[in-house]
Amino acid sequence: MSAALSPAADIAAAVRSGQRRAADILEEHLDAIAARDGEIHAFNHVMTAAAQADAAAVDSAVAAGRDPGPLAGVPVALKDNLCTRGVPTTCSSKILESWLPPYDATVVTRLRQAGAILVGKTNLDEFAMGSSTENSANGPTHNPHDLARVPGGSSGGSAAAVAAGFAPLALGSDTGGSIRQPAAFCGVVGVKPTYGLVSRYGLVAFASSLDQIGPFARTVADAAALLDAMSGHDPCDSTSLPEDPPSAQARLGQGVDGLRVGVITELTTAEGIDAEVVGRVRQAADALAAAGAKVEDVSVPAAVYGLSAYYLIAPAEASSNLARYDGVRYGLRVPGADITEMYGKTRAQGFGAEVKRRIMLGTYALSAGYYDAYYGQAQRVRTLIIADFDAAYATFDVLLSATTPTTAFELGAKTADPLSMYLSDLCTIPSNLAGHPAMTVPFGTGADGMPIGVQLLAPALGETVMFQVAAALEAAAPAGAGAR
Repeated sequence: MSAALSPAADIAAAVRSGQRRAADILEEHLDAIAARDGEIHAFNHVMTAAAQADAAAVDSAVAAGRDPGPLAGVPVALKDNLCTRGVPTTCSSKILESWLPPYDATVVTRLRQAGAILVGKTNLDEFAMGSSTENSANGPTHNPHDLARVPGGSSGGSAAAVAAGFAPLALGSDTGGSIRQPAAFCGVVGVKPTYGLVSRYGLVAFASSLDQIGPFARTVADAAALLDAMSGHDPCDSTSLPEDPPSAQARLGQGVDGLRVGVITELTTAEGIDAEVVGRVRQAADALAAAGAKVEDVSVPAAVYGLSAYYLIAPAEASSNLARYDGVRYGLRVPGADITEMYGKTRAQGFGAEVKRRIMLGTYALSAGYYDAYYGQAQRVRTLIIADFDAAYATFDVLLSATTPTTAFELGAKTADPLSMYLSDLCTIPSNLAGHPAMTVPFGTGADGMPIGVQLLAPALGETVMFQVAAALEAAAPAGAGAR
């Protein structure tokens, strides 16, 4: 098997043992990028020289008898909202098109320490605001399975990079489903960890109480290895959890006999979820039952309000976080007659339509006279969602649902209808509001031949059991659209 389609675990084992050179593996992936990324556009920037230097360092360490780390020689793609020292980090926005961060995000540092080779920065919806990677100042990313369709968003570039064989692993950020939705659309594994499990230091903020960095991979085991490599406390992030992180790899392969699995009715039978998606969720539930799990339906009533609450909380936090982009300290500056005019011109030219829409919505929700009616009420709904999930986890070890209402839609199909686009995140948003882990596993295809993913959810710090069940689902999955 070509290294461009090999599991990350196999690549790392071959490099650590000296059977393969990290430099050769990197070149295979760079060749794959050169061959196809012109039509897919997964990357905003390919870090060729830096990646080659890192690969040479890994090979030198192996030659000297040192262990470079658990991800030795494995190419990893980074979403372009993760700060990388001296490398363009644009958030796919004109307002940051010339910005070179003076520091690395904590996850970037930890991946280098694990021996990973960082190959480039991937395209995204501007400032991670979108569900299709069409809201990028650099143009859209295309789904590797069908170039006429979206890869999902906002981490569509990372999902497409893994699905296309450009990198075995990638990082994305998930604020309302921005890892899991594109992973489902592209037929790969995508994980949103427990809030605080992975440091957000160096992640350009969208909505700080919701954002979380997580992995993309072609296998559950690879996703677990990547998550374990970057998890853990970081004193640079005030929201980082102080306790030792759970091991995502601890119970892989142990099966699901005796585990309790609840199928969330509200996130499986809601209006707008295609029958074939529901069918795959039911097929997944049956597979877990056949493997020995105790599977029943469960209600999480407040989950149906997740979408409404999210589209008040997230824009409100975005309107605060994005106020820093004013043309004064860094990024784009458009001259004006005075500072007020400069602010206005800079933001008008620097931000795209979707970012402006969310900033205005969030500012309105926080304004005097509307705060309690909108933002305050949304936070109360968030509390109800957390309580309903806690009640479900009193009975079940993990929960199961659809990841997305449909398979990947065509480019341009929803750009004129923001509400329809927002509904793409119907099933993923509740776990962000709760701060709980969730992941999507590929589970066959739809009638159109496009991938379908099913979602597993677990209580806070429940990654170990979540990955245990995910591995069983992966083993039982019907043949589907894999990496192209």
